[in-house]
Parts: sequence; C-alpha cells; structure tokens
Amino acid sequence: MRSSSEEASSSRLLVVDDDPELLLLLKDELSQQGMTCSSANCGSDALLMLRQESFDLVVLDWKLPDFEGTEICRRLRSSDDTTPVLMLTAHDDVDDRVHALDLGVDDYLTKPFELKELHARVRARLRRGQFANSERLKDSLSLGDLHIDLIKHQVQRGGHALSLSQREFDLLVYLIKHQGEVQPRQQILEAVWGQPFVGDPNTLDVYMGYLRRKIENPGQLALLHTVRGVGFIARLPTEDFGQGQA
Repeated sequence: MRSSSEEASSSRLLVVDDDPELLLLLKDELSQQGMTCSSANCGSDALLMLRQESFDLVVLDWKLPDFEGTEICRRLRSSDDTTPVLMLTAHDDVDDRVHALDLGVDDYLTKPFELKELHARVRARLRRGQFANSERLKDSLSLGDLHIDLIKHQVQRGGHALSLSQREFDLLVYLIKHQGEVQPRQQILEAVWGQPFVGDPNTLDVYMGYLRRKIENPGQLALLHTVRGVGFIARLPTEDFGQGQA
C-alpha cells in the first residue's frame, strides 16, 4: 500500500488566490509535501490553466478580483470537468457552504485555518480522487488505440467512433477483457452466445470477420488474431505469443 507521501509526490495541484503572500505560503507548504503546485491569482487565469492542463486538485479562494471561486467551480462542472475543488473562504455561514457544495465544491475550509488541517484535507481529497479514477477505469477497456466505454456501450479507435451491433460489442468486450490470452472457440461461443451453445460453430468466424472489418481499417494494426486449431486472441501485433497465429 502506498503511503500518503508517495500518493502526494505524483499529484499536481492548482492553487488560486489573489493574496500574494498567502499564495506563496500555500505553494511552499504543499510543495514541501511533495506535490507539484501551479498557481493563479485570478479566475480567468485559473480557467485557462484548467483548460490547458490536467490537475488532481484545485485549492481555490472564494473571493477573486474578477469573479468568485464558486463561479469557477460552476463553469468547471457545466463543462463536465470533475477536477476536485477545495474551497478556501472567510464565509462560515451554513447557507454559503450549502451554496458552494451545490455548485460542485468538494470540500470547504474556513479561514483562518491551521496548515496541518489544510494538509489533511488535501491528502483526503487526493485519496478520494485516486479511488474514483480507479473505479472509472473499471468502466472502460483499452488495447492500443482502441477504447471501449462499458457504461455508454461506445467503441472508438484512433479517436473515431465505431458502430457495432450488440453481439459484436459483446464479442469485442470479451476478447479485450482477456487480451493477451488465447481464447478457445467453444469458450468464446459459450461466454458470448450463452451456455450451452447450440448452433453453427462457424457463427464465430462470421462475427470475427465483421469485427475485423470494422476495427481494422487499412493502415491500422491488427488487434484480433486467429490461433489456428485453437481459437482467437486480442493483442498488439508486436507481442510474441508463439506459432500458428494470423
């Protein structure tokens, strides 16, 4: 299990505050915890940086010279940006907190605050973010430039959406889930078509042909390979899995 310091060392933070002394203090304190910190002193600069770069957490002041931090959070959430936001503010009214949380703020720290509490809240948000990312990975599959969204039932290759039938989708998902492993024909049929499989075994070859025509255009690497006398395997062509494959 990774320690808190190990988790922090790979984290990128954006700190946003218009108080230059506090901004410098926050950057120094968080950098000493092993985090990489960028900074902005106004909302427009912060939004520009968030569009251009990826951050694990935004430490955001409520009051900024151009617009409030809550407006930054609202714009992020309206564009489906889920970057966690820790709000720093002198507002301690319950209604203010509710308003900020409703706009998508993830955590709330009232000024003045102890630095050790800031450290604890930052570490907690980073841990939650890493857990959320690992959960999202379970909702998708990839092989090379082929990406499958299991929730939306969408497939892309090289950034282009592919149109698959439900059976083609199920077959592709099964093979990509077991990428690098030779899957016997009967095992594929029972997993995708149902057990026991009743029908023409050549059905599998027909659907493999459909899939290959859709996901392997001229100039693209072959991802689905035949293992003669055994079955099929999903893999990158640079990988060596023995003889008898096409």
